[in-house]
Amino acid sequence: MNNKSAKKITLTVLIGLIVTGVAYYLMLPAINIHSTGFWAFLMIPVLCFTLPFLWKKGEGGEKKVKQDNKIYKIHVMGMSPKGKLNKAALAIILVPVAVLILGGILSSEMFNAQKYASVITVTEAKFDEDMKETDEVTNIALMDSESAQIVGNRTLGTLSDVVSQYEIGEKYTQINYGGKPKKVANLEYADFFRWVNNKERGIPGYVMVDPVGNSAEYVSLEKPMKYVDSAFFGDDLMRKLRFAYPTKIFDFISFEIDEEGNPHYIISCTSPSAGLFGAMDVKEVIIFDPISGESEIYSLSDVPAWVDAVFSGTLAEEKYNWHGMLSGGFINSIIGNVGCKQTTDNYGYIVIGDDVWYYTGVTSVTNDESNIGFIISNARTGEYKYYSVVGAEEYSAMKSAEGQVQNMGYNASFPSLINVSGQATYIMVLKDAGGYVKLYALVNVENVGLVATGSTQSEAMVAYKELLVQKGIVSEKLPEDIPEEEKLKAEFKIEAIRDVVIDGDTYFYITGDDGYTYKCNVGDFESVILLTVGDTMAVEYELTENEKIRGIVKY
Repeated sequence: MNNKSAKKITLTVLIGLIVTGVAYYLMLPAINIHSTGFWAFLMIPVLCFTLPFLWKKGEGGEKKVKQDNKIYKIHVMGMSPKGKLNKAALAIILVPVAVLILGGILSSEMFNAQKYASVITVTEAKFDEDMKETDEVTNIALMDSESAQIVGNRTLGTLSDVVSQYEIGEKYTQINYGGKPKKVANLEYADFFRWVNNKERGIPGYVMVDPVGNSAEYVSLEKPMKYVDSAFFGDDLMRKLRFAYPTKIFDFISFEIDEEGNPHYIISCTSPSAGLFGAMDVKEVIIFDPISGESEIYSLSDVPAWVDAVFSGTLAEEKYNWHGMLSGGFINSIIGNVGCKQTTDNYGYIVIGDDVWYYTGVTSVTNDESNIGFIISNARTGEYKYYSVVGAEEYSAMKSAEGQVQNMGYNASFPSLINVSGQATYIMVLKDAGGYVKLYALVNVENVGLVATGSTQSEAMVAYKELLVQKGIVSEKLPEDIPEEEKLKAEFKIEAIRDVVIDGDTYFYITGDDGYTYKCNVGDFESVILLTVGDTMAVEYELTENEKIRGIVKY
């Protein structure tokens, strides 16, 4: 090897190492053969190291020389009219391309239909057994992320020292906090220069939105977060995670808080269930502390109960579609569609027990105008339940609700499903053009024309129940007809009491230390006149149109 060749090789290696290092630092691929991103990244060093050697000179060539009026042909070493293709270098270049193409084909649904279909197991359940009758909607996050951002930004806007340097992250995570649905998002640096100015200060807090109460609060942290998505260089969340877990394939990353309000990032790590790249599913979970930078990896079965979002709603829908479309084989999913089912292309949330569940309707492939049932999927464990409830699909219900108030021009959010008086019912919010929640709507699943609205959830619920009775769908329940375990009960200490005459009848309004006011007709309970502030009451009550006022049935 001559000096010229040695210099060429040295320069090629040096440039290749620099370009590869910069590309890895920027792209942060998983060093894992099951990651398509890895093979795409691998093309960069392959090209860097092989392109200079793709064409090589021939062993020699002929040159014509004129001397004494005669033409002579002489042989010159290292010279060739045309370069010679280096087949070995070309083969190396084509390896990652071939792996991506062949691996993708062999991992596809065409060759692995049953593996895709068996990624999940779906349990058939009964709607009226699992979904108890609802009187007050306190376990459903009706507010979507767009509205949550508006409410959160409004709250952040009141904090002048924070809003000038930070912004709320675009991704709100649906969690169960203290037994109630909440949406949380951490603050982020507004841009590179604000990161430079504030990186020593860090991210000071997060925003928690109450999607039921349509309110938000800013939570300030004792110690700031250092590693977030909007930070740069070593403080960047993805870079910190990649250097700690170079082989893991990251999928869904969510911001959550534990039961003490401490911030964490939950990172889902996927592996293929079919071939090299196919049917990617969550197998491990990383819990990352953005304050200290410490993290721990868990198998799916060992994830702590306070974690809510391991699977994304998109993946939950995709996995059910694999199951619903491919259980009868790939050909059947293309031709015939016997037994094929798929989800509505959106989802809502329900809190059941201590877990957040995704909800979405299921429709037959041959008829997408109505649902044949619906599924719920546990966002932490990946468990699926299917309910056979036939009726209008969600978008039809949304249009029906919008039509009820068409003069106002409100838009409906994607609904959730509840059980009202034994009737499967869609519940949703109606928003104005600015994204603010204006009304709540309930729509009957089987009869999409039955719509009730109200300015509060309780008001809409009362109106809907009255509508069901008026239409003869359900019979009006008298207090004595309600089972003991379903009666609404409360016990409180009286903080204030006053009487009002309405249409000749005297009513007492009793305010309790539970924050509610109870309305009582003296004609029904004459002894109410003997009550005074400080007395303790135990009552049975019913909801009224005003969510803060409850009508006493018995005390």
